[in-house]
Amino acid sequence: MLSKEIQLEVNKGAMLPLMEEFYTIQGEGYHTGTAAYFIRIGGCDVGCHWCDVKESWNAELHPPTAVDTIVHNASQYSETVVVTGGEPLMWDMELLTAKLKSKNRKVHIETSGAYPLSGKWDWICLSPKKNKLPTTTVYNSAHELKVIIHNKHDFIFAEEQAELVNDNAILFLQPEWSKKEEMTPLIVDYVMNNPKWRVSLQTHKYLNIP
Repeated sequence: MLSKEIQLEVNKGAMLPLMEEFYTIQGEGYHTGTAAYFIRIGGCDVGCHWCDVKESWNAELHPPTAVDTIVHNASQYSETVVVTGGEPLMWDMELLTAKLKSKNRKVHIETSGAYPLSGKWDWICLSPKKNKLPTTTVYNSAHELKVIIHNKHDFIFAEEQAELVNDNAILFLQPEWSKKEEMTPLIVDYVMNNPKWRVSLQTHKYLNIP
């Protein structure tokens, strides 16, 4: 259990449950192939059964880390910083994004959108999940909608989500990794027949990088 002082710092976003941080190549979505520093924040209650970072779910397993330390580390590596999780919007992102921007960093987030938007972002990648749908604030602000295709019914979900997201969001369909052999051909056909969508692949897994 956290001390009262540390819990207060977490509550106001001055400390965050940091799971890991690393410099790599963005593997998915609009910015695929570009260098970025990733900050993975612990804590998520969305509970996707195919999640590839289930160890991020329990925030108590990840030590509260000062935002100043996180920003200092990120600033050593890349002009672009991606905040992911877990579900980072469980926490107040205002201070983290403000401090990153004070270092002239471009700040991106990968989120399910299940919590109200906080922070100032240069790019918001919304990846909605059926069991905890996005908030209006994220639908309205997302630059990119990335829907994971695990089965054929997910194409229906993707279209439902495309109706809810703002008109400027770029639309992506991405095969769930364990079903990629089965789903990728279906996604290719779907995008060819519905060209408002684009294909996203988890290229970092093909490259065997984080």
